[in-house]
Amino acid sequence: MKPWNVEICDVTLRDGEQTPGVSFTCDEKKLIARILDRVGVEVIEAGFPIVSAEEKKCVTEIASMGLDARVCCLARARKEDADCAIDCGVDLVSIFIATSDLHIRHKYKKPREVVLQAALEIVEYVHDHGIAVRFAAEDASRTDRGFLKEVFLQGEDHGAQLLSFADTVGCLTPLEMFEVMGDLVSTVRVPVCAHCHNDMGFAAANTITAAEAGAFQLHTTVNGIGERAGNAPLESVLVALRMKAGVERYDLVHLQHLSKLVEKASNIPVARTQPVVGAHAFSHESGIHIAAILQDPETYEYFSPEMVGGERKFILGKHSGSKALEYVASALGFHLSREQICRVLERVKTEGEHKLVVTPERLLELIKSINIEG
Repeated sequence: MKPWNVEICDVTLRDGEQTPGVSFTCDEKKLIARILDRVGVEVIEAGFPIVSAEEKKCVTEIASMGLDARVCCLARARKEDADCAIDCGVDLVSIFIATSDLHIRHKYKKPREVVLQAALEIVEYVHDHGIAVRFAAEDASRTDRGFLKEVFLQGEDHGAQLLSFADTVGCLTPLEMFEVMGDLVSTVRVPVCAHCHNDMGFAAANTITAAEAGAFQLHTTVNGIGERAGNAPLESVLVALRMKAGVERYDLVHLQHLSKLVEKASNIPVARTQPVVGAHAFSHESGIHIAAILQDPETYEYFSPEMVGGERKFILGKHSGSKALEYVASALGFHLSREQICRVLERVKTEGEHKLVVTPERLLELIKSINIEG
């Protein structure tokens, strides 16, 4: 398989921080940036420097860390934003404007041609300062297609090196994303970016679909944090690129550690069933499943936990079987007879049916109790 031509721009430090109630310290941002760099993420969006003096200071510090990744920051299509971004010493400035008639009507209250022309002047201004520009269309997924193409074509004519399509409210399905992205990629000459939100749960699927349709730069956040329902999760996108697109250059072993770091810094708990990084992502209770996994993990694991820095866990409960119990007990140093296994398993199932969690500590108690009784 020929690997897809893509790169990752992780926006955890900017869009992820726009999650309600989330605020990273500069030290937290720098540590997250460092690990993103170890993963091999090509672009790190460090922040929105016009927000505050502290934000600008932190973006500047991240830009001077000497990372292999290029450092990006966000700017509105205003000269004061552009100057602030330029001062930070970043490699890339993402200049955005809303392009849908709905947004233009309520936010700018000007004809869309006037809004576009003013934005193009800022794109050209930053480009003339020798800094790469990404020209981003906010609410692109609800923008008149003809006008969106005009925005992108004029953007590249004024020096934009990347053009970003934002599904700002997560309103697209994967089939819709494939159609629109294919149309845009075939229209413009410079690479197109996909920035997807998760309002209907399609952010990761839309991001991968956009890549399949020709998008080059894929935007993600760690754990999928972000405004409202969040963004495309970095971990899901990277695993999909490895498993489906032949992209093997990312060091995925850091993903679990990175996830826990962002979970702690953001105070946004990761769901147990979150793909790749959730506590149950590689946990198994079903006796049928565990019996097969003990023979070959690929029977019920599409990719290995080791690949993403995780570990396989067998959970004992009402669905467990003798093979699982024998394996877990052996790992704890107990080699039970067939009769002992049956007796302990009966108690495990009873506790499971009463919604009790059979932890390793509880299993030890059950094993000791049957030994005492026996």
